[in-house]
Amino acid sequence: MTPNDPEKSSKRLGQFMIAGGFVLALILLTTLFDGYLDNARNPNSNPQSTINAFGESELILESNRQGQYVVTGYINNIPAEFILDTGATDVVIPPSLAQASGLEYGYQSQAMTANGLVSIYSTVIQELRLGNITLMNVRASINPAMHESMVLLGMSALGQVEFNQQGSRLTLRHDNN
Repeated sequence: MTPNDPEKSSKRLGQFMIAGGFVLALILLTTLFDGYLDNARNPNSNPQSTINAFGESELILESNRQGQYVVTGYINNIPAEFILDTGATDVVIPPSLAQASGLEYGYQSQAMTANGLVSIYSTVIQELRLGNITLMNVRASINPAMHESMVLLGMSALGQVEFNQQGSRLTLRHDNN
């Protein structure tokens, strides 16, 4: 056999194609699995609202596997992921999102969180949107100890909407007028 043997070249090409096929299959499976996990964590990444018979905006959310309601929305037109938290007094925002959405740091105070006592800064969200529910001038807190991109949607926002839970669904209603 010579170094340019067609049989050897065909064998190498076949091995290369098999290896390339495995790599492509792994990439495809990783992408699909990542999308599946993302949807399992936030089943409301593209919330669709409706207008009910009373002219109210209505948004139906599905809980994730942990029984939490996670939804994608906007703070001052900047996308954000919210986790509904009726135990939080205010909407609580990590510093990176506060900066991106142009929020100003107000007075400093202390708050007791699941991780202990932390310093927080008051702020006001000019516009908070979930689907077609729009809340204006929402009281919020910037928590420098918060490292995640998740926003706690507390009662300063939830107190402005009617919400009703049935099974794994939570319906939010708001009159935008």
